[in-house]
Parts: sequence; C-alpha cells; structure tokens
Amino acid sequence: MTLVASAGFFLFRYGLDRPVAATYALFAAVALGGLSKIPGTGRQRAALTARLVPVCWALVVVGTYLSVRTWSAVLGMLVVGFALAFSAVGGPRPAGAAPGLQLLYILPSFPPYDPGSLGDRLIGTTTGLALFIAAEALILPEPAPPSYRERAARAAQTAASCATLLAAPPYTLNDADVRAVHDSAQALRSLNVPEAERPAGPGVRDRALAHTGLATRTLLSRLEQLPAAPGDGPGPDVTGVLDAVARLVTATAACLRSGPSPVAAYEELVAARARLSAVSGGAAPTVTSAAVVTGGTGPAPEFPPAVLRRHAAVLEIADAALTMATAADLAVRGRRSSVKVSPSRFWYATAWAPCLWWHRMRGHAGRRSVFFQNAVRIALALTAARLVAGVDTLPHGFWATLATLTLTRTTMDETWSTIRVALAGTLAGALVTAGLLDLVGTHTVVYAAVLPVGMLFAFTVGPVRGVGWAQGLFTVVVALVFAQLAPPTWRLAEVRLLDVLVGSAIGAVFGLLAWPRGAHNELRNASAELLRRAAEIVVATSASVAGGGAVTAPHGVPGHRSLQHAVILAESAYAQFQSEPTPFGGRGRSVALPGMDWQATLMAGHHTLWGSERLLEPPPTALGPAPAESVSGLGDRVCGRMLLVSAALDPGEDTPTAPVPLNVPALRGFATEPPGAPRLYYATVSWLDSLMTDLARVAHSGPEPEHGGPTTAR
Repeated sequence: MTLVASAGFFLFRYGLDRPVAATYALFAAVALGGLSKIPGTGRQRAALTARLVPVCWALVVVGTYLSVRTWSAVLGMLVVGFALAFSAVGGPRPAGAAPGLQLLYILPSFPPYDPGSLGDRLIGTTTGLALFIAAEALILPEPAPPSYRERAARAAQTAASCATLLAAPPYTLNDADVRAVHDSAQALRSLNVPEAERPAGPGVRDRALAHTGLATRTLLSRLEQLPAAPGDGPGPDVTGVLDAVARLVTATAACLRSGPSPVAAYEELVAARARLSAVSGGAAPTVTSAAVVTGGTGPAPEFPPAVLRRHAAVLEIADAALTMATAADLAVRGRRSSVKVSPSRFWYATAWAPCLWWHRMRGHAGRRSVFFQNAVRIALALTAARLVAGVDTLPHGFWATLATLTLTRTTMDETWSTIRVALAGTLAGALVTAGLLDLVGTHTVVYAAVLPVGMLFAFTVGPVRGVGWAQGLFTVVVALVFAQLAPPTWRLAEVRLLDVLVGSAIGAVFGLLAWPRGAHNELRNASAELLRRAAEIVVATSASVAGGGAVTAPHGVPGHRSLQHAVILAESAYAQFQSEPTPFGGRGRSVALPGMDWQATLMAGHHTLWGSERLLEPPPTALGPAPAESVSGLGDRVCGRMLLVSAALDPGEDTPTAPVPLNVPALRGFATEPPGAPRLYYATVSWLDSLMTDLARVAHSGPEPEHGGPTTAR
C-alpha cells in the first residue's frame, strides 16, 4: 500500500505536475487496498480489482457530473450508496469491495464542479488501480489456502473410505474413522473456510458448490449413523449399494479435482439403489436423475423392522451420494454438466446469470433482510452527510462523509463505542498534525519525505491497534498529502477534527434510528419465521405420506418456496451476527446468547427441505391405516414442537411466559412400529426424528461452539 500510494502520488504531483491525478491515484489505491476488505490472497484481490476497474471509472464519471448541484450530488449519493452496499448479497468479495467503491464515488461528488478535470481524474484512478493490482499480484505473494472444491474432494474421499468399511466385515466404523468423519465435516463448515473460498455467490457454480458441501456433510453424517448390521450380515443388496456409493464418491472427488464426470458411477448407483428398494419395499421405483426418491412403498413382511430401518438408512446414504455427485458435476462444468439434474432440487442449473442475480436480490429486498437494512442505513447516512457538507459548505466536506462511511456500524452500541474511540484517535492525530504543520510550515520537501514513513506506519499499526489508532494515523497522513497540494496551515487539523465529528454524529443518528439492534433482533425473528415455515412443510409432508400423495401443492407453485426464502433470510442474519459483538462481550463468533444454539434452527430448516423433497418424489402410495395414523401423529407432534420453539425464540406480547421444555423427546410413545409398515414409514420416521434432534439443540444450555457455519447438516 505504501509503495503503490506513494508511487502514484509522487509520479503525478512532482513528475508530471498534475495534482488532480495525483490525488486520485493515491485515493484509488487507498480505497481498494485500505478501506476495502477484499478477502483472499493477493492474487485473488488483484483479479477482483481488475474486474472492478470499469465500475471505478463509472463511479468517478457519475460523481464528477452530479457534483454540479448539491441536490444532484445528494440524490446520487442515495442511489449509489444503496446500490453498492446492497451488492453485499453477491458474497464476501463484493461485500468487501463495497466500502472502497463508495469512496471512489464520494471523492468526485464534492466541489469543485470541474468536468474538464475528468481526464486527469480517470488517469489518476486508473494508474492507482493498475499499480495496486500489480503490487497485490507480485509483491510478497501469499500461499493460497485449499479451495472449497479441494475441501469437498477430501471430505468425499473420507466418505468413500467409510462406505468401503461399512460394506465389509465387521460393517462398522472405529473411533478413528468417526473422528475423520467429524474433521471432514468441520472443514466444510462456513466459518472454517476462508471468506474468499466460500461458495457464496449467486451464480450456478457457486450455488452448486455450496450444494455439494451440504450434501457431503449429510452423506458423512448418514454413514456415521448407519445402524448396525444384523447378525447374519447386511445382505448382498445392501453391500452392493454401499460399494456403489464408495465408487461414486471416489469418482466425485476426482471430478472436483477437474477429473472426468462421475456419470458412469452415478448410473451404477442408481441401478443398485433401485434393486435394494425393490427388495425392501416391493416393486422397484422409476429412478430419475434427481436421485431423491423413496419408492418401494409396498409392505415387505419378510423383513423384520431392524432390517427395514437399515435398508431405509442405506437408501438415504445413496440419495445423499447421488445428490453430491450431481451438485459436484454441476459445480465443475456448469450448464455443460453430464449428469441430468432435477429441476426441483437444482432449480438454478438452467437459469442464466442475470436471473440468478435477480433471484438473490429479490430474496433480500425486504426490511427483514440484514443486507437490505445495512444498505438503507449506510445510504441514508451518506446522503445526510453529503447534504450537511453541501448546505454548510464544510471545507474538505468529503472527510465528513468518509467518517460516516467508516464509523457507522450495524448496532447502536457498536457505533457509539467506535465513535468514542475514533474521536479520541482523531483528536490525538489532529494535535500531532497541528504541531507538525506549525513547525514545518511550507517546506513541501519535508512532507514528501515523511509521507511514505507515515503511510507505512498507518497501514501497519492502524489495522492492528484498532479504529482509534487508524483514525489518528490517517489524520496525519491526510494532512501530509494535502500539505503538498496547497499551502498548509495548522487549521487543516481543526477542519479534519470537525469533519470527523460531523460524520460521526450523522452515523450515530442513523445507527440509532435504523435497526439499532443489528442482526441480533433479526436473527431471532428470522429463526422463528424459519421454524414456522418448516412446521408447515412438516405437517403437509406427513399428511402427504400418510395419504399416499393426496395432499399436494397448488398447481404451478414451486414446492417449499416460502421455506427456501426463510432459510435465505435466516442464513444472512446469522452471517452478520457472527461479525457483531454480542451483548455479553466478545465477538459473535466465539460468544453466543446463553442457552441458544442458532445453528440448530438452520439445520432444522435444511433438513426439512431435503427430507420433504426426498419423501415426496415420486408421489408416495398409501401406507395403510396403522402406519398412516402413526406418521400423521408424528408429523403433528414435530410440527407442534417447532411452533413452541418458534414462540420461545420470538415471543409475542401475549405469549405465555412459562418455560418450554424444548428438549423433551416428542416421539416418546411412538417407538413401536405398526405391523407390516413399509420402508417409506421408516424413512419418514427417521426424518422426523432427525428434526427433533435439531430442535433439542436449539435449547443447548452451553455456549455455542466456536467453529461452525451458517449452514450445517447432520
């Protein structure tokens, strides 16, 4: 940063005598390299910055022409500020770049209105960005961490090893194997993956890669929880499925490492699964490429319940493996995937990129989305800062807007704490600046000599010591820069302090008025809404299974759309909660609200989606009177438990205050299987039981695990 900012500034200020270009070269580097927090290695940051160069040009051009009047500059700040902040829905990289892009619009949106200098502004911006890209790519390169594809491939290898062990005597996993399963699952959780490697974008490949990780975690969990084989062995059909799973998962790992498509092993597992389904449940089902079928719903009296439970578990393992292979092939090859995908589960596979972006933005275009809240908060705060600077004609008014941008936080408590420290640091920096300016006077060569040292100190110490040091040191650096652009006086330090005070006050006001509790309050609301929607799906799915598919969604309505939307909002709220200080101290990642395991609500949402789709494709046939009554009762009990947990998370004014025993097993009394129950019955009971496990975790009495992610799977 010091090399880039100094080189661009000195080149234009002293080499070419173009102070406007010098200013923009310096601030372009500071914007994308200092203010932006783009995750990843230097080469990854350089690649993203190169793609953002046209956006930077557009921001400079628009800011230059809208600065003609205060009202046009204010209106532009509102629109551009919201758009750039809302771009965080695209994933960690757009979110990290947004503050720097905001600065590249803030700088030209202030007087003087000088379209004639647009050429110098663009030249300086381009030079600063070019130097920054080169420096990030070439200077002090960083080792790249394992990609998410590589992490998924390693987890797939672990799953293949487990499937192989379970297909041969003694048909169990030892303690070392179980630890390997847990480690592989942990490696795929979001908070254990560097931000730059998380598949969080709206595109086909990112969505499919996230789907791959979730399916892989599910597969690992199903393998670990596979019931013990009966005394006479699991039978050739079960062994054949597990062997086919091992081969498919091995092929999927190779596919994730840019190998061939696993289509051949996929078809082999489809056939093996159909054979087992026919043996355990009657006639073989018609297995589609979705591989999310249950089939075989007829009675199978020749098998005892223990065997049927194991068959159902093995078929779920096969489903998870087939889903993982489909998602992995889609993640690697995109729309050229060789495996035919299911339009219900992989709805995004055939959608074009603009449609997927629109779907992502539409999902967050509401006041319950923390991305929407953040965008509104920062856009209004920046607009107010620009209005105050324009009406009161603050000298160097863009400093006030910059202070608003850098000091506004997502909660009022954090904003106030940040402002107090920032003002103290700015005051200290202003005192140092005033003394320096008074001592050196107009000797520009001294400022030029001290500037690189000041930059190096600010860019090194500031991020480590906190916002107070950063503001104080940046105050000194700014003074050193502007002292070389115009004759300096000690009043420059006074102006800097005044601007930071104005910007801080504006940030505090909007932090108080616009969702002052940040993601904490929205996480409670979003989690409760997620469980309410999941309860609807649970009772509807149980009724459909019990009635043989008689209960279906209205024609033309995508299945589970409301629950999918609720999952999206809950995940975004949890993601922001991870980065906010909690009321009990520390960071959200390491200290959670007492007694609440927020991850469990997300687990319940994902399990509801996946299990319902698996049970209803293809439409089930009738279970029979006794199994149907049992399944319907189980579904009602789980639905009721979800509603109780939802009320506990987000109680209303008239919600009873008596504690809800969230971890009481709701399935007690339903452990006896009805005579002649088919495999679909056991698959449904297994799904409902896993949901109850998730709900019990919501009432977790200890602190939340330090590591974990917004989405987890058993």
